[in-house]
Amino acid sequence: MGTPEAATPGATPVAVAVTPTPTPEPPPTFATGFQPIALDEGQELVVAANHVAIPFLRWGDPIFAGAPEWDIANQSASSQEQQFGYNCDWIGFLSLPIGSGTSDHGLLVVNHEYTNSELMFPGYLTANPDYSETPVATPEATPGLESATPVAPGATPVASGEPVEIPEFLINTSQEIVDVELAAHGLSVVEISRNESGQWEVVLDSEYNRRITATTPMEVTGPAAGIDLLKTSEDATGTMVLGTLNNCAGGYTPWGTVLTGEENFQQYFANLALLPVDDPIRVAHERYGLNEGTSDRLWEDYYPRFDVSQEPNEPFRFGWIVEFDPYDPTSTPKKRTALGRNKHEGATAAVAPGGQVAFYSGDDEIFDYAYKFVTAGSYNPDDRAANVDLLDDGTLYVARFDDDGSGEWIPMIHGEGLLTAAYGFASQGEVLAKTRLAADLLGATKMDRPEDFETNPVSGKVYLACTNNTSRDLADTDDANPRPNNFAGHIIEITEDGNDHAATTFSWEIFILAGDASDSGTWYGGSDEVSSFAAPDNIAFDTVGNIWISTDGMPNSLPGNDGLFVAATEGEERGMTRQFFSTVPGAECSGPEFNPDNSALFVAVQHPGEGGTVEEPVSLWPDGAVTARPTVVLITHDDPTAPVGRLT
Repeated sequence: MGTPEAATPGATPVAVAVTPTPTPEPPPTFATGFQPIALDEGQELVVAANHVAIPFLRWGDPIFAGAPEWDIANQSASSQEQQFGYNCDWIGFLSLPIGSGTSDHGLLVVNHEYTNSELMFPGYLTANPDYSETPVATPEATPGLESATPVAPGATPVASGEPVEIPEFLINTSQEIVDVELAAHGLSVVEISRNESGQWEVVLDSEYNRRITATTPMEVTGPAAGIDLLKTSEDATGTMVLGTLNNCAGGYTPWGTVLTGEENFQQYFANLALLPVDDPIRVAHERYGLNEGTSDRLWEDYYPRFDVSQEPNEPFRFGWIVEFDPYDPTSTPKKRTALGRNKHEGATAAVAPGGQVAFYSGDDEIFDYAYKFVTAGSYNPDDRAANVDLLDDGTLYVARFDDDGSGEWIPMIHGEGLLTAAYGFASQGEVLAKTRLAADLLGATKMDRPEDFETNPVSGKVYLACTNNTSRDLADTDDANPRPNNFAGHIIEITEDGNDHAATTFSWEIFILAGDASDSGTWYGGSDEVSSFAAPDNIAFDTVGNIWISTDGMPNSLPGNDGLFVAATEGEERGMTRQFFSTVPGAECSGPEFNPDNSALFVAVQHPGEGGTVEEPVSLWPDGAVTARPTVVLITHDDPTAPVGRLT
């Protein structure tokens, strides 16, 4: 740039040529209202400018007055039952008082999906001195003697003389550790409020605070309650269950109860291979992927209900959607079997014009299905008690996506089509207990890991996140799952016919094909000027209909930690994602949830440091010491009452 010559004092100014200083171009403005951040692989949280992200609730934080402080060296089941659970996933904000819609006072309900014991307990894993990279033949059986060959967790029992995998690490578990793990599963209900200075606080002496765990008594309701498949030696009625497991995504009902989906329950059960090969119970369990040998956590060594060879029906009591009332801490959670049994990701409600309520849920597995349940009765907004058992009667549907952009919700009703005793379904209860096997017979579309399934509160359209599927070949593709080796995932937009959530037909289109935007196989609304992402997991919407997408698996697909990405769903910037938030190594980003006025955004940073151990960590977030701790993060604008993302 040219510089004018200095003028001599008293002299007549001389005109000189000056190169004009260019006016800086203003940064681009986006419908999402913030400047996107870049992909980040660092050890700390990153959030868009003019926002702050702080750890709000960590694993082990007390949620009751008088509860013990977290101490990794002094854990117990009784302590954990008074503390925030592990691996936070879905988050729900429910206003207090009930029905008030307030934004500065409410209940935070959080799922705790599973435990990473190697990050919870020092010395949980130790090197195996007998480790071998190649399978080792077991000794031939010697009469009168038993073989003592070590078997890796999850390995299948084998006959003598056959090769067996020798594990690299040995698990050092105990009754005490298992009991802490059981207590760390489930959900937490925590009253929170924003004080006069704009800071959010946990109300420790709240009457509402509650822990629901893997040992909390629960009722089984609906068509599968009491069927033989749900009966065990401890429960001859088939109507009472201890606990809920692998609570992933969830939702809430229009009448203010919480729904939590039981997802990968199969991992807790052991020894399926000990059942006869032709046993129908074994066949049903195989469709859900139960362990043929030992489980990873070895709970079966301490609680026989997790050993399928001893309690073959216990797994049928998991994989449901559970309803409970967060406003009544004495209420008994209910497993609502009418909504089907699979690896549930979410349970999103939408009221139809006729008053029925639809609930959308994905089955989180490659080549599995998308579902909708529609109540038989109508929601009564004037009488909360009238809705108490609305979820016990209705129709479960599974989706077929046709290549012409249309689709059909196929009813799953006993006695119709192939859903008869001749095909292994003696009743509607059995159709629901074996939902996957029933759906296999109905011509539903096999999806690329259908996870969260959410409705846009502005348009009423429904969005389905398909996380990935690297096992799909070119010959297996269809228009709804158009890519082989789909490592990055995609999102589908569904419009119910007549904008009626009770409709049995719909239209659909691909909203986003995730991945590197410079790759011709991606789609971000036709633009490559976006924040690329992969592995969409959970979805949320703000009050103006922008979609907020959290990811689970980014480091395997793109160079960055998992994070939160935002896009408009209508207009010129439809599908053009901008990254808002980035997590830490080993973590997934899950459960994004706004309060009603969008001035607070809660996000779960789940399993930070996964891939490491207490002794060899890959992350020590958020404390910087001891071990990584799964944590709910609170994100606010610099002006604590302004909407997050500066919505317009």
